[in-house]
Amino acid sequence: MEKLQQAVKILPSEQAGPAAGQVSLDYEGRFLRRKRLTADTGESFLVNLPETTNLTGGEAFVLDDGRQIGVTCAAEPVVIVQGDLARLAWHIGNRHTPCQIGVDRLVIRQDHVLEAMLQGLGAKLTRQAAPFQPEGGAYGMGRTMGHDHGHSHDHSHSHHDHSHSHSHDHGHTHSHD
Repeated sequence: MEKLQQAVKILPSEQAGPAAGQVSLDYEGRFLRRKRLTADTGESFLVNLPETTNLTGGEAFVLDDGRQIGVTCAAEPVVIVQGDLARLAWHIGNRHTPCQIGVDRLVIRQDHVLEAMLQGLGAKLTRQAAPFQPEGGAYGMGRTMGHDHGHSHDHSHSHHDHSHSHSHDHGHTHSHD
């Protein structure tokens, strides 16, 4: 039995060299630490990274023997969302749903419940298969998970004093005064 090559390092797209093969991964598949993958050449290899990593496409896995396997984003079932983008994006974000943001569209993974809500808000929806590359999480932290990651701050979260010396009297009365 032949030993699987291991990928213990990832090169960013700007440092990747010629690839000996490609692996096409969907959004979920690009979030990994340890996983067996198969390149388009038919060769399997073991990804064995020190920590969970979010790939965005264009990177390269470096195998034990120095060869590189390029990462591409696979097409997957998505929904193109068009309409009042600011309002629609707020509702999508309020549900902590990954969302790809374009100038004239939002893109989400197909989800019949979310699609029904968006249609109710007046969105135009178009289903298609395309690579899904949503925005990263806040503060440069990559994907958002909807649970605590042990992120801590060295600063206080107490609020400053809101008192101030000026009045909020506007010089007019209201009929209910």
